[in-house]
Amino acid sequence: MEISKKTDYALRMLAALVREPDDILSVRTAADANDVPYSFARAIQHDLVRAGIIESLRGSHGGMRLAVDPNKITLLEVVTAVQGPLTLGSCESMGPDGGICPRIGECNFNPIFCSACAIVSEFFNSVTLAQVVEGSKAPSLPERYWGVDAFVPLMRDISVDLA
Repeated sequence: MEISKKTDYALRMLAALVREPDDILSVRTAADANDVPYSFARAIQHDLVRAGIIESLRGSHGGMRLAVDPNKITLLEVVTAVQGPLTLGSCESMGPDGGICPRIGECNFNPIFCSACAIVSEFFNSVTLAQVVEGSKAPSLPERYWGVDAFVPLMRDISVDLA
């Protein structure tokens, strides 16, 4: 699992929009202010528009602005919109024909990978874009993850049932 450079750049650009919610920010300004290559920033802008996170305004005073309430969109939603679902293992594509791995039913590692993805997803889903940018709330995990024994039932619940 990796947060891509594209996602890193997208989050930097979105942070600038959250800090100036009433402004229309040019892609060039956002790129320059956040050390994002301009051509990459344009591609990211296109992806964020397609995901419905920002809107693009044309013209001499055009640019981009948020199309969502940053207090309602989670960090997980943004990351997923930019780079797709979070995955740790590739059990769904390890089979001989690109399908599910034939060993998934008896694999001891699949439940661990699935648990790790669930933990990261819940961690990213615990804060909104605005909370992260404003520093008003740090991501956290629910209490069910805090105990030493927390992962045994979690792994049992998440393991793949091929029956």
